[in-house]
Amino acid sequence: MQRRHLLACAPLMLLRPAWAAALSEGDANAGIRAALERGAAAAVASLGRTDGFFGNPLVKIELPSGLNSAAKLLRMTGQGGRVDELVLAMNRAAEAAVPVAKPLLVKAVRDMSVEDGVRILRGGDDAATRFFETKTREPLFQQFLPIVTEATRKVSLADKYNAVARKAANVGLMKSEDANAQHYVTQRALDGLYLLIGEEEKKIRRDPVGSGSALLKKVFGAL
Repeated sequence: MQRRHLLACAPLMLLRPAWAAALSEGDANAGIRAALERGAAAAVASLGRTDGFFGNPLVKIELPSGLNSAAKLLRMTGQGGRVDELVLAMNRAAEAAVPVAKPLLVKAVRDMSVEDGVRILRGGDDAATRFFETKTREPLFQQFLPIVTEATRKVSLADKYNAVARKAANVGLMKSEDANAQHYVTQRALDGLYLLIGEEEKKIRRDPVGSGSALLKKVFGAL
């Protein structure tokens, strides 16, 4: 029994001796899971609502740089409203997609191994965010895409965007993967989600006391 316990705790023993001894394996893993769930929940709540993307300059989805010339021309000819409508629709589509992310993010936390926890605890300010992205980006893309597709269809966004974007991609003004409205919005929605999870992670690491959680204070305060 004692040997099994030592083997189970082996990854934790790789941590810094000054504070590793003060943390049990259970506390360390529980603290990491709590931090992950808190960051994910906060990011989803912030983005998955009206103006979650559109009203936040950190994550607002703009037109790809390759469409700037076309957008500028439209504005010069009095059609700036069409550009604004397009940008708003892209952000509304992202806002509609984000709420479905929470169950998958929570599952990633619950499936986390002891080794994952050690890497996150010992990692930099974005170690938890990188863990989330590695575990969830591809499956979340598959979940977001149909929602984004439906949202863009309702406002004819795909047709408006793709017609111009294909031409821009053909002459090398933008990446081919950005020439599809649904794929572009879905990727930017995921970028925004992981960015905000990262911001939440930094807050917890820098001010565990301010998190209001005794467990987070114990685990991350020991760092």
